[in-house]
Amino acid sequence: MLRPTMEPAPGTHWVRYVGDRLHVCLLHPEGVAKGWKAFLRTNLTRAECARAEVIALAGVVSREPRTFAGASWRDIPLQGSDGAWCLDLPLTEVGHFRAKAYCVDPEGRQHWPEGSDFGLSVNPDKLRSANLIYCAFPRLFGKAPTRDPEAEGSSEFLEQLGWTALPPSGKLRDLTAQVPHIFDGLGCRILHLLPLAPTPTTYARLGRFGSPYAGLDLTAIDPALVTFDGRTTAEDQFQELADAVHAQGGMVFLDLVAHHTGWGSRLMERHPGWFRREPSGRFQNPGAWGVVWGDLVELEDSHPHLWEVLAEALLVWCRRGVDGFRCDAGYMVPLGAWQYIQARVRERFPDTVFLLEGLGGAWELTESLLSEGGMQWAYSELFQNYDGQQVAAYLDHALRQSLRLGPLVNYSETHDNPRLAAKGVAWSLMRNRLCALTSGCGAFGYTCGVEWLAEERIDVHGRSDLAWGREPNLVAELAGVAKLLAGHPCFFDGARLRRLSPTGSQVLALERTSQEGVDRCLVLVNLDPEHPGFLVLQHEDGNLLRECSVDLLGQTPPSRSSIGDGCRVDLAPGDAYCLAESVKPQGLAGDAYRHARAQAAWALQQLSLAFPSETLGPCSWRALGALAAGDPFVFLGSMGRVKGADLETDPLGMLERAMASGHYPTVQLWESSDLNRVLPVPPGHWLLFRDTEPFRLRLRFGSTEWHAQSIPMPGGHIAAYPPWAGLKEEDADLEFLRLVEPFRREQGKLRFLGSEADMPSTLREGLVLLTNGRGAMARIPVDLGKVTSKYDCLLGANLDSRDPCDRHVLVKRARIWVNADGFLTALDADSLESVEPGPSATWTFLVNAGDGRRVRLW
Repeated sequence: MLRPTMEPAPGTHWVRYVGDRLHVCLLHPEGVAKGWKAFLRTNLTRAECARAEVIALAGVVSREPRTFAGASWRDIPLQGSDGAWCLDLPLTEVGHFRAKAYCVDPEGRQHWPEGSDFGLSVNPDKLRSANLIYCAFPRLFGKAPTRDPEAEGSSEFLEQLGWTALPPSGKLRDLTAQVPHIFDGLGCRILHLLPLAPTPTTYARLGRFGSPYAGLDLTAIDPALVTFDGRTTAEDQFQELADAVHAQGGMVFLDLVAHHTGWGSRLMERHPGWFRREPSGRFQNPGAWGVVWGDLVELEDSHPHLWEVLAEALLVWCRRGVDGFRCDAGYMVPLGAWQYIQARVRERFPDTVFLLEGLGGAWELTESLLSEGGMQWAYSELFQNYDGQQVAAYLDHALRQSLRLGPLVNYSETHDNPRLAAKGVAWSLMRNRLCALTSGCGAFGYTCGVEWLAEERIDVHGRSDLAWGREPNLVAELAGVAKLLAGHPCFFDGARLRRLSPTGSQVLALERTSQEGVDRCLVLVNLDPEHPGFLVLQHEDGNLLRECSVDLLGQTPPSRSSIGDGCRVDLAPGDAYCLAESVKPQGLAGDAYRHARAQAAWALQQLSLAFPSETLGPCSWRALGALAAGDPFVFLGSMGRVKGADLETDPLGMLERAMASGHYPTVQLWESSDLNRVLPVPPGHWLLFRDTEPFRLRLRFGSTEWHAQSIPMPGGHIAAYPPWAGLKEEDADLEFLRLVEPFRREQGKLRFLGSEADMPSTLREGLVLLTNGRGAMARIPVDLGKVTSKYDCLLGANLDSRDPCDRHVLVKRARIWVNADGFLTALDADSLESVEPGPSATWTFLVNAGDGRRVRLW
């Protein structure tokens, strides 16, 4: 019997983003025959369970052991029609997932497509566009180093005598002062920090300062980077930097060194067995490219207890405000270690970004870490490909893999390489534009000093000159590139890239088409900074060259001429252009696109918390985001009135009708004015945080914590916590940070009310509270007829259909007597046998009927 076929094809791998949808189809030669069924076997929609299993299998943290193919895997039914079984599934969780569809015949036999599982990496919504990275070495900021031969000679003399002489270092606050330059001036969105750990000063130090990659503590901050002011700690000053970046709408990445430490590190002193040794017993030094770093010692990364220490260290940095990690020499750390570390981190911070530094490792290792390893990005190697042959071959590879696994980040220059400016201004400008204009999702980066044309190579053991403020410089040119990458749909997720120039051409031509297909642009780069070049494009490609007459970088377009059916373009040495038909794109662009995507992803994630993901039928992401943005409070509150079956066929219509019903939403609103009180959150209610400014917050329930960053909505910013499902009342501590200066972390409290009230010590003390979810309530003491509060009532109502307010008491209480064979008894606590609080509360009474007889009433 012929096997079924599946789309996406088995064995393939895709990358998508939270808020996207996955469409799966299974076809069988028999068609959708009577009695046949089809399913998708997958761990999609089960990220939390999958993480728990990875953690449990490591055996470090006490978790119930389960096999990875156990609880996180399930079968989702496919719907058959038009000769195929299909499923359209929303993607709401970050992580790496696998899936494969199969069908079952009437005899119960399974029929599977040929090939391995389909793989899917789901990245955070925030990584769709504008991923411009500024790599900063904090030591190099502040006042530029002074070349004083006499002082340096004195230092060398002292060190020969056994003294330790350390020159002044740049400070974290020096870097914080440059955040406006990095984000406003250059247009970057991510600040990537080289390691901040203390470095060796007297023991196994190399160079004048010691390398930040020779870290002595995973969570400590080098005192040399901290300003002593008698008021703030090193952590405080780091958070000043993180807050300044977040206030710009940016992210903070930190170099994570998980492959080695410096000699004498805390780990080395406490756990020497976690380090590699040579057969002679000597600790092993890492090395690469024929260089051995004697100030470093390699970790033996096969120890799960080491994984836990690394994971806990990352969680500390995440709580301090770090949004992502550059994983130094990540390919030298086992896959299982990365899976464990990311599972632990994403339990608390699911949107954390992991950037693999895989330079020097085999591509197969990079591929596995970008798939099963759960990382989102890896370094591109375009920066070390130069002529037309090399650039074309590498770009073909990078563009193909970026579609499968995620963007390969085009750093034009890293701290490990010679400065571009050392070869001249034209070379530096061309290489920066090349890396930017060929990037995916705007994933482009460079190292501090590139903008000032710094020529001195960065030495991680010293303090190099950044040439700060030099004229001429590339500040305006890099800002122009950033504006283009952040603003134009051809540089967003889903854009299609096609190389038009032949392999080996001195002039590179690259067509970029937006995901919607309504915008196109043509990238042209002369890879030779010393000689002019030309390129001839034929047929449709030639027409594209003729039609694109505007340079999006603001330059005068290059000269073009027709040659038969083709078109020739001539470029001066080192020229780089991005040509389009018009300056203004046709599709949704810039922040408008990012905000709309964030609102749609948020709406889909909240729906997935209330309904099974497979019941959320297809709909326009724009329409869904607009619906949620129209009134997030009512949007959340409407979910309790939505039927799951209707979501499959008409999700937008069902939500619109529920929102228009006027029923009282089951949502508790928190605003900054609530910091001064303990806000109660009823069971089954969403908790909506709202403020006029962007914010970050943390909720802590004992050892459990929840973190959120607000998203923009019309009129303000919001975050939402799902309905509390606890049986018992629990208090939560709130830390709230509004991302505007002056930054201040404010503390508040919330009280989540349990769905089952604690039973009173005596029935006389009890209280029954009944609501209809639309503003009406009954608040009745168990001692029927008694009034203990002005809020006690048989019927109270909030007559305002939208906002919470004091209820109008319509019926205060009922006092009841029963006549049993002439014996009159009050129905109160004295005759009460029991009460069931409901809903549909029931009182059971035992009353006297004379002569020892008792009658039960309810």
